[in-house]
Amino acid sequence: MTLKFVEKQKPFGPAPYTRPRDAATLILLRKTGDAPEVLMGRRAKTLVFMPNMFVFPGGRTERADLTAPRTGSLHPADADRLVKGMGAKGSLRRAEALVMSAIRETHEETGLFIGRNGAAPSSKGPESWRAFTQAGVLPDLSAIRFIARAITPPGRPRRFDTRFFVADADHVCNPDELIANPEEELEEVRWIGFNDFGGIKMPDITEAILELLADRLKDDPDLTADMPVPFIRAENRRFLYTFE
Repeated sequence: MTLKFVEKQKPFGPAPYTRPRDAATLILLRKTGDAPEVLMGRRAKTLVFMPNMFVFPGGRTERADLTAPRTGSLHPADADRLVKGMGAKGSLRRAEALVMSAIRETHEETGLFIGRNGAAPSSKGPESWRAFTQAGVLPDLSAIRFIARAITPPGRPRRFDTRFFVADADHVCNPDELIANPEEELEEVRWIGFNDFGGIKMPDITEAILELLADRLKDDPDLTADMPVPFIRAENRRFLYTFE
């Protein structure tokens, strides 16, 4: 597995230390035609963080992500890595919350539900998860794989400790209801093929994750194997990575 991204040098900071906040991103993968496609959205140009760039849906983990209804279980190796990566405060509940936040943010930003139909529709539960309960959809943890972790370098206006997850588009309950939601930061959402990234403006980390995913799919096309997960961070003005 190679990551050209880690060889780049960038002038980070100086800036006051900002503690990275837990966040999660979900890469929806659609295998059609000659090359896989991923769902990406263009952030509004007025935003402070990554303006006018194409990114994957995602955002900060919220307290409600700990308790919202769900089904399925995380892949055992992924659960173990996520828990260990949180240090002394790590727990399976917090690991699941990271995945849940990626699923929730994907719905908020694209309108798509990742999960299983069949739950009794309800108006109860956390407000941020009300769309799922009203639709009778249970987020499915077993649909998700953990493929990378990255911490925003110091000196940036926002810093996140982001876990990158991937899911096959077959797990989307409402594939025909894809929308862009400017109120949730994305002004445009669309499927982009692995052969069509030329001219697409995206952050370096997004480019790196796409390269990583392409390599992962060569060795693990069904995303079922237990493989090392890169952890990317900045140190001494360089991007470095280790494996979790």
